[in-house]
Amino acid sequence: MNEKCTGFDSPMGKSRRDLLSGFGMGLGSLALSQMIASENTMNAAQPNDSVIAPPHGLHHQAKAKRVIFLFQSGGPSHLDLFDYKQRLIDESGKELPDSIRKGQRLTGMSGNQASLPLAGTPFKFQKYGQSGQELSEVLSHTAKHADEMCLVKSMYTEAINHGPGVTHMQTGSQFPGRPSMGAWMNYGLGTENENMPAFVVMVTKGKGGQPLVSRLWGAGFLPSRYQGVRFRSDKNPVLYLNNPNGISESGRRQMLDSLRTLHEEKLKEGFDPQIENRIAQYEMAFRMQTSIPEATSFADETEATLNDYGPDVKKPGSFAANCLMARRMAERGVRFIQLYHPGWDQHGGIPGGIRGQCKETDQPTAALLKDLKQRGLLDDTLVIWGGEFGRTNYCQGKFGTNFGRDHHPRCFSMWMAGGGIKPGASYGETDEYGYNIANNGVHIHDLHATILHLMGIDHERLTYKHQGRWYRLTDVHGHVVKPILA
Repeated sequence: MNEKCTGFDSPMGKSRRDLLSGFGMGLGSLALSQMIASENTMNAAQPNDSVIAPPHGLHHQAKAKRVIFLFQSGGPSHLDLFDYKQRLIDESGKELPDSIRKGQRLTGMSGNQASLPLAGTPFKFQKYGQSGQELSEVLSHTAKHADEMCLVKSMYTEAINHGPGVTHMQTGSQFPGRPSMGAWMNYGLGTENENMPAFVVMVTKGKGGQPLVSRLWGAGFLPSRYQGVRFRSDKNPVLYLNNPNGISESGRRQMLDSLRTLHEEKLKEGFDPQIENRIAQYEMAFRMQTSIPEATSFADETEATLNDYGPDVKKPGSFAANCLMARRMAERGVRFIQLYHPGWDQHGGIPGGIRGQCKETDQPTAALLKDLKQRGLLDDTLVIWGGEFGRTNYCQGKFGTNFGRDHHPRCFSMWMAGGGIKPGASYGETDEYGYNIANNGVHIHDLHATILHLMGIDHERLTYKHQGRWYRLTDVHGHVVKPILA
């Protein structure tokens, strides 16, 4: 604990009663002052007048009120899902041309291979909807919503390995320590429902793959109140939310009220934002004791809705259950909903691996889009699907029917739907081999700038001063991709 203890002076000359009284006041103030943080108090702590914070309004009219990010951790293969390349199929087994690779860096997992044989997709592709979006057979459910999706085929990043890649997509930097996108959103816009967190995170239960750590949804150098709240799949969705044994709801309320009184006394000596943040979290936790059990129960869902999401929806912590939970969070005013689904790192066994992943995610994803649309939520909910990078067009390891693909940051695909995105659109293009971007490249910072724009935020104005420097989610560059806006 780095806070200076100011509850009492030096114990020299103090009676035992004075010492204990001062000690209680000090700890009470430390534990309490964030509970009475109101929006006015929060705004007073903002370090930058240009930051949007309630009730100051948005930088411009928003087209989306909330974001649901279906993050597919591990790097889904764009070539096997969204970016069909006939030439790659025709030349399968041939060597990757030097004119295409252009001496670019490869990972250590395939960079030392004596041969880099091209590998076309084993999956059939088909055009769907009036828009003619071309999608893989393993996305048969999602394909039904082709006319609502905007498919961006020209994403790119500098990160070539998972740790930096996931961190870059989530925080705008390859280096740990920056605030996550959801934390920036929470900081800039606040909450629509004081009884629910503004930023919720769910991770598919029981999946292997690359580790997903809490800093990916953390607040970084922003005040801790803006970090994501992770929902778990057990009987206590949020850790440490319920009262300990022997503590009743009325007892906890009395404790918080007593802390409030102590804090008001402490405020006479000076404002401490650290204490304010902590108390605001205590008060939120108290309100969530009532709101979370109702929000996380599927008891009021119809059988038809449950059937749409598939058989896994009744398995707590499954991607299907998390997708339905995401819709429930959206209904309740949660601003940023992040779902993580690991397991897309197919260095081998692409055919079976991708089929398995899509079996878990395809139907629930389609059901979420359908559910949002039926309830009138899709128009102002921005749904995003994608991972940290793509996969190589060449085979990692021995070429054959059960081949794998290495990491590929130079081009990959993501899609968005709802929330002000142009429906049934395709943006950007890769070369005939699916290795380099041919036109309209979209960097991660461009993606972030576009997401913030749709939420009513100017990405260059949402800033925070830390260690003498102004930071933003898009760091020092990034442009709104206007052609994909409705």
